Amino acid sequence: MFMKSTKQPRPRRQRLRGLARGAGRALALPGRLAGRNVDITLALVAALLFSIAWPTLPLTNAVTPSLLPVVALWEVGPLLLARARPLLAWGLALAVGVGFWASRSALPDWPMPWPVVYFLVLLALLVGVCLRAPWPEVLIAIGGTGAVFGVVLDGDLKNWAWGQAVLAIVALLVRWLILSRRQLAREAELGEVERARRAVLEERSMIARELHDVVAHHMSLIVVQAQSAPYRLADVDAATREEFTSIERSARAALTEVRGVLGVLRSDEGERLVAPVPGGGDVASLLASAQAAGMPLTWDALPPTLGDVPAAVGLAAYRIVQESLSNASRHAPGEACHVRIDADEEALHLFVANAIGADSLPAEGGGGSGLLGMRTRAEAVGGDLTAGREADRWQVSARLPLAGGRPAGA
Repeated sequence: MFMKSTKQPRPRRQRLRGLARGAGRALALPGRLAGRNVDITLALVAALLFSIAWPTLPLTNAVTPSLLPVVALWEVGPLLLARARPLLAWGLALAVGVGFWASRSALPDWPMPWPVVYFLVLLALLVGVCLRAPWPEVLIAIGGTGAVFGVVLDGDLKNWAWGQAVLAIVALLVRWLILSRRQLAREAELGEVERARRAVLEERSMIARELHDVVAHHMSLIVVQAQSAPYRLADVDAATREEFTSIERSARAALTEVRGVLGVLRSDEGERLVAPVPGGGDVASLLASAQAAGMPLTWDALPPTLGDVPAAVGLAAYRIVQESLSNASRHAPGEACHVRIDADEEALHLFVANAIGADSLPAEGGGGSGLLGMRTRAEAVGGDLTAGREADRWQVSARLPLAGGRPAGA
């Protein structure tokens, strides 16, 4: 039997966004690990600079020996915030520098008001802001650093105000390069997704053509032959005429469903249905049609709520009963078949049993894919299905949870 999807249609852009979100979730853990590695690296660099700043601080600035570790920690401490809060780290470092300049004078032989370690830390934090922060924060960092350099530094050292601007421009160029590479990678990924989508559509179009050329063509011939047989053949009685009419109705119904499958395969969205999808409410007409076709079929009273089950569950129930009846008529023709369907608050229970001869049915796993298709449909709505020989009969039993599908009419 042919299977049609019951999922809601999703436009092309939504599918691409879904794939992008799936890729983002797949990369989330490596991203967190990379951020943790950066934090560890910054901590190690800060520890190294702290070990350098402590002993060298008395060589550049007049600092009380008891305050050496504290001042050294102030110099390198903002580095620990460089990844998470780059602007805050830069602001803290700049405030430390201004306070240090106002309270601690440099030694006569040292031309700068700050130790070398602090100077390197401040420039590194400026680069971090240029690489990671939003553009308004980048402008604040460049302007603030240039203003402080222009006020604090003397003589030729004022050129550092321009030097930090050049450094910031280089950092911004690196940022642009990184972002452009990432954008190219995203475009390449979307291109791969689009190529895969086109390949799928081409494959589905090929399958649709094959179905149309083979199945739909022959089903149309069956309809025409069954419709014209009473007029082409002599001495056709009323019972035979009714049999031809039943064959015509069954062939037309099958042709309609094949056209629905063709509509799904040819649709760019992949979910549009040309023909209505059968559900729980159509099981009664399915049983009546099989009985009218001459199958020795009986069934218990159907649950009154069968037509109100979720659409996915109703479709699964219809297809399981349909496939079970098809198997019974094909492998055990003329044998009695019985159908029972029960429903409670949690699930729909299907039971189809038919009498068989000594070797009427193949063992499970042999022959076609009908049993696998029924089991797949049951599992798709969260249920389960068993099929096998029990004494002198073959039976199919399925449980379909009512929570496994969306409400009918959704």
